[in-house]
Amino acid sequence: MSTRRWLLADQLGPHFLDDDDQAVLLVEAAQLFRRRALHRQKAHLILSALRHRAAELGARAVLLRTDTFREALDAVGEPVEVCHPTTRSALRFVNSDERVTVLPPRGFLTDRADFAAWADRSRQGQLRMGDFYRYARRRHGIVAGSSRGVARRRSPDPARVLDVPPPPPIVEDAIDAEVRADLDRWQRDGVRFVGRDGPRRYPATHAEAEARLAHFLRYRLPEHGRYGEVMSAGDPLLAHSVLSSSFNLGLLDPEPAIRRAEAAERAGTAPPSAVEAFVRGLLGWREFLWQLYWYFDPGFRGTGWLAATTPLPEWFVELDADAVEARCLAEVLAGVRDRAWAHHPQRLLVLGNYALQRGWRPAELVDWFHRSFVDGTDWVMNATVIGMSQYADLARVDTRPYAVDGRYIDEISDYCVGCRYQPERALGELACPYTGGFDAFLHRNRARLAADPRLAAELAARDDDPEHREAVLAQEEKRGDGPP
Repeated sequence: MSTRRWLLADQLGPHFLDDDDQAVLLVEAAQLFRRRALHRQKAHLILSALRHRAAELGARAVLLRTDTFREALDAVGEPVEVCHPTTRSALRFVNSDERVTVLPPRGFLTDRADFAAWADRSRQGQLRMGDFYRYARRRHGIVAGSSRGVARRRSPDPARVLDVPPPPPIVEDAIDAEVRADLDRWQRDGVRFVGRDGPRRYPATHAEAEARLAHFLRYRLPEHGRYGEVMSAGDPLLAHSVLSSSFNLGLLDPEPAIRRAEAAERAGTAPPSAVEAFVRGLLGWREFLWQLYWYFDPGFRGTGWLAATTPLPEWFVELDADAVEARCLAEVLAGVRDRAWAHHPQRLLVLGNYALQRGWRPAELVDWFHRSFVDGTDWVMNATVIGMSQYADLARVDTRPYAVDGRYIDEISDYCVGCRYQPERALGELACPYTGGFDAFLHRNRARLAADPRLAAELAARDDDPEHREAVLAQEEKRGDGPP
């Protein structure tokens, strides 16, 4: 008889079980929801996914609702096995209990030992996602997608949205009603959440996730290369799959998804540039971030290389989008408040860019992203926020700070239409907070940024006007931590 398999809350797809009659343990540990103020919709999705999985498995599964994992293991009264967890804290816990056997990771394509061997050979310089991606394509025999990258971005027309059918709706059921009632009770008992409650928007079952994936491959994948790097107030989805939470909960396995995208290219229903963008996200960035999380120092939480020491302001932490006048930030922050989600350009160019310009503490920003986003996980957020967004990892993930001004945001979005601020202005009542913030960021960090060719050129263009420099710095200091 096989050992009971403990399925963690991010291991809920069929690929985490070996056969159709294996006994299963599922655990709702209340301590995890009290420890930090999660977005209400994120808490709902996790509990709904756990309970739906238990319902699917029926008598094979034991679902325990305890305060801690240790209490659950005491209650189940038998040895269990678990696939390699996705956090160091969870791995330490399962390794510390002799009743638990730890199996290799699932839900990723590249073996950790293979990555370590590749990374050790590459340590003469910094590890780069592009280099790893080329290695991974060869290693796993991925032939689809253009090696020249995605097509040139284009700004969306603010008067229209992407003309494709909406994704299959999520229909709440009795399990969701029970979850909502439990969360209401927890809140009355003092458990704190951020964001707004709302109908469940994201898959909680493998079947729901499969339906969303099939819809994306048919309708949105063909436009993914062209619309993947733009932003629109009229269409928060554009050509994005919105499946990150499904992959991170383990409802979907990335390798079959990649193979289906390859099949779409072979069938002529999606162009190579679109398939390349999708495959690069799963086989490139997702795999790279997972591997970096385990490869580097477990205590690594950012170096503060750009002297980022300002605490996150309360309006940002509490998702108070109504206090913000800058249209791009107001729209994106409202999306986090209402949907617990934003797509990658919004996270990087609106949220992360604003924090970087103002020197907010990277570790606090990581925690905010983890708590506030339905797909937030340690292994993703630590690298993308500290490294790619805030450049606080000594260039382990990206080669430069991801700072841009309002003119760049205007180029790739429709947010500036109707905004009270003007993207070309850095000073004055109508100055865009991103344009003034970008200038101030350059001046504050000039000694550290001089080695970057692009930012050094930006600095040189501003060096002939010391009065402008002092005025911008004074303006940003006066703004303080208030909403823009």
